[in-house]
Amino acid sequence: MTQPEFQNIIVIGASGAIGSAVIRTLLKLPTTQRIFALSRTPIESYDPRVTALRIDLEDEASLIAAAAVCQIESGIDLILNTIGILHEGEAIRPEKGLKELDANTMARLFRINTIGPALVLKHFSPLLARDRRAIMASLSARVGSISDNKTGGWYSYRASKAALNQLIRTASIELAARRPQVICVGLHPGTVRSAMSEPFLQRYTKNEIFEPDTAAAALLSVLAELTPAQTGRIFAWDGQEIQP
Repeated sequence: MTQPEFQNIIVIGASGAIGSAVIRTLLKLPTTQRIFALSRTPIESYDPRVTALRIDLEDEASLIAAAAVCQIESGIDLILNTIGILHEGEAIRPEKGLKELDANTMARLFRINTIGPALVLKHFSPLLARDRRAIMASLSARVGSISDNKTGGWYSYRASKAALNQLIRTASIELAARRPQVICVGLHPGTVRSAMSEPFLQRYTKNEIFEPDTAAAALLSVLAELTPAQTGRIFAWDGQEIQP
């Protein structure tokens, strides 16, 4: 794995399994100078390099306020959005068939998985460094690939992630036109042990499930190797590109 050398980083979803693991991993690296840790419930950290801020992806004003705090003269090297939703207790579950489609459920998943990341792109991409390579990344999912869909089901989650992938691609074109060194990508972390994946882990073998710290290290290694020529694409934890 390539060791990342990001200096100033924003992690959105800092209290989640992957977000918190990314922060732990980055804090072990000597190159890390500052981390802005954004989440709906601000995390506690005793490391002076970490600044915890509150955001809510459904509240654009909170994103605007947080972005203002994260604006630093040297610019941000990496912005990583790790927030996503697949289920919510018994109220929201992945659909198995068309008869289970519900407009409110679909709207909820699109607000968190698609609209929220779009607003993150809007308000945080201007913070990226202008004089060097800088990355804007959002967690997507392999099931967001239309060409890879062989099993069906999970309508709302698949559609919200497919829409996210299109947003990433579209934003990458605009950003590259003005700032050629900016990389805008989506990431598939694999099956990571977390509250989101817990109800579905029984279908996977032990070797197919990643611990959060393992996933974080893999994702950061992928990001460390990306070049501007790869902007607009979606990559899995192992560096393989996922087709739309």
